[in-house]
Amino acid sequence: MKFSNSAALAFAATAIAAPSTPTSQEKPRAVQAGCASAVTLDASTNVWKKYTLHANKFYRAEVEAAVAAISDSSLAAKAAKVADVGSFLWLDTIENIGKLEPALEDVPCDHILGLVIYDLPGRDCAAKASNGELKAGELSRYKTEYIDAIVKILKAHPKIAFALVIEPDSLPNLVTNSDLQTCKDSASGYRDGVAYALRNLNLPNVVMYIDAGHGGWLGWDANLKPGAQELAKAYKAAGSPKQVRGFATNVAGWNQWDLSPGEFSKASDAKYNKCQNEKLYLDNFGPALKSAGMPNHAIIDTGRNGVSGLRQEWGNWCNVNGAGFGVRPTSTTGHDLADAFVWVKPGGESDGTSDSSATRYDSFCGKSDAYQPSPEAGTWNQDYFEMLLKNAKPSF
Repeated sequence: MKFSNSAALAFAATAIAAPSTPTSQEKPRAVQAGCASAVTLDASTNVWKKYTLHANKFYRAEVEAAVAAISDSSLAAKAAKVADVGSFLWLDTIENIGKLEPALEDVPCDHILGLVIYDLPGRDCAAKASNGELKAGELSRYKTEYIDAIVKILKAHPKIAFALVIEPDSLPNLVTNSDLQTCKDSASGYRDGVAYALRNLNLPNVVMYIDAGHGGWLGWDANLKPGAQELAKAYKAAGSPKQVRGFATNVAGWNQWDLSPGEFSKASDAKYNKCQNEKLYLDNFGPALKSAGMPNHAIIDTGRNGVSGLRQEWGNWCNVNGAGFGVRPTSTTGHDLADAFVWVKPGGESDGTSDSSATRYDSFCGKSDAYQPSPEAGTWNQDYFEMLLKNAKPSF
């Protein structure tokens, strides 16, 4: 590690942002949406063995626009293949719930639409680049204008399967950044909000995974048990909903699945973190979660973890320079607790701006291992997309 375990306890949140592509770039697709009858997902099983992560039209439109901007025909041909890779649709604002209905129009029966539920009051209390629209204390708006609106749409489409990642960075922040005033102000809203989301999104055609950071965050020895307890507390507060399958790891992250020795295994404080890769994180966090009384299967974001050894510290989360697309979505993981490798973060969308004069500037986006220049969080960065493509492992 490049910082001590005490520093890890004050770990900065991963800034994450959602797609913002206009619908004008979308291409109509002659696909019959949904199944002939209502979908029922058995969350006690690995649904990814049956369903393919859908390549949602909003990321597809961004990629197709990127392809048109590439003059190198060979690179453009590779880029075009990215449009067919399944990825999650981020519902990061109340307004962006408007993307949900259009996104359902081309989801066939054997596909599952991935959604990121991401709009808690005081969102990302330890970061600036991805702060949300709702202020701490606006829990009623989160419930009525955000969660209830999503629930209404999902209920209206029982013939389509959905996989949800619930509130990235929220509960992990309450474990490691509880000393920050912003996180203190957000704590009750996070816990109540996550429980409300789990309870109300507990629909037959939905499977849910609560975000659990990654091995370089909650994987520290001192964080494993508190982290598991924090997630399990929200799960139980929601009434232990049966459609919760477990947890999501490495969302918008860079950690390797099974790199050995780990990326920071030679650091002086490595002895305090036995989770040097995400596989080891599952090996350790999974049992802790089960002991805390919650389902413990996981999905792992491999969207941008194709290259290792790029970061100076575990906590450097912003637009890591030299990164590449990782393993494509698959249920073939070789691990009992790992349901699937998935693409949660849309590769090519910025984590945050490198403009130090910007209101939402976060110092992590100005670090030496962060790609510069980079635009505001959620904004497309063509050069970064092309870098991810060139460095993809496996290659396209």
